[in-house]
Amino acid sequence: MRASILLMILAAGCGRLNEVGRAPGFSPLEGSPQHYAMYAAPFPENAERTAPTDAASLWTASTRASLFGDRRAARRGDILTVVIEIDDKAEISNASDRSRSSDSSMGIPQLFGIPQRLDRKLPEGASMAEAVKTQSASSFAGDGSVARKEKLALRVAATVVEELPNGVLRIEGQQEVRVNYELRELVVAGYVRPGDISRQNEITYDKIAGARISYGGRGQISDVQQPRWGQQITDLVLPF
Repeated sequence: MRASILLMILAAGCGRLNEVGRAPGFSPLEGSPQHYAMYAAPFPENAERTAPTDAASLWTASTRASLFGDRRAARRGDILTVVIEIDDKAEISNASDRSRSSDSSMGIPQLFGIPQRLDRKLPEGASMAEAVKTQSASSFAGDGSVARKEKLALRVAATVVEELPNGVLRIEGQQEVRVNYELRELVVAGYVRPGDISRQNEITYDKIAGARISYGGRGQISDVQQPRWGQQITDLVLPF
């Protein structure tokens, strides 16, 4: 039993021991949706759009090579810039107060002389004139408040990884910056409409449907700020 517990502890720590004295490694791009989108064969273009034109002309049928063509991301493998500028502030305050009291009584002073006959058999001081009497009171008071403030300004390049049948584009972007032994990660994903992409080939985060934005890091500083895995387990298991 002790040996199995020791093996579990060693297995859990092996994943961290290989990073001792080393900077955290980057996540591989090979095998990611961005990688497959970049290396996927492009869809065949319309013959009218790719028809040869005079080489001396400033106009060409291709939107990619034209001087005035639309260079916004529109197909799988294209790259666009996601602008993340979050400046949110929320304040919520609630207060409630409730009280209730009730008093009820029931008796049978006279009913064909039956209450008087029952009074003789009841204990001293008891009477059917006040057979039942109840009183109750309750009160409740509650107060709560929430204050949040978030500010984030970032820019990241994302790749169109899929074109949906309705024309919507699915994008994914990942950025990693390593400074000494700390790795900063920025991940963004979601669905965008081609018409929402600006002429500068940029789109703001509030126009991304189902946006998933993650900003964090990993490394020695992040490890120190996190509680040990044993402490996390005890926090979940212990009922007090």
